[in-house]
Amino acid sequence: MRISKQKTCIPAPTEKYFMSQILNELFETILDRQANPRPGSYTAKLLDAGEDEVLKKVGEEAMEVILAAKGQGDERLISEVADLFYHLLVLLAARGLTLTDVEVELVQRRR
Repeated sequence: MRISKQKTCIPAPTEKYFMSQILNELFETILDRQANPRPGSYTAKLLDAGEDEVLKKVGEEAMEVILAAKGQGDERLISEVADLFYHLLVLLAARGLTLTDVEVELVQRRR
């Protein structure tokens, strides 16, 4: 599943547009689609389908990451990791969890 094939004017990370900012913005969009479903929105459709469907997509994307890493090249791997990140964020939203919840866990593990 490709989220978007459009090129955007996203500054490089060295221009202070960091991964955390991108993930936060994407998560906010997912939460907005959850609260305000739009016709034709893949995110709204996935959330409406329920947790089992979200979990199925997470599993599919995880497998695609593995396959990409085993011989489909770095560009494909990056694409599949992006898809997995997106679907994990949808799962967090579906469960009422946030990126902050994950961040707290990661900080605790770092100690």
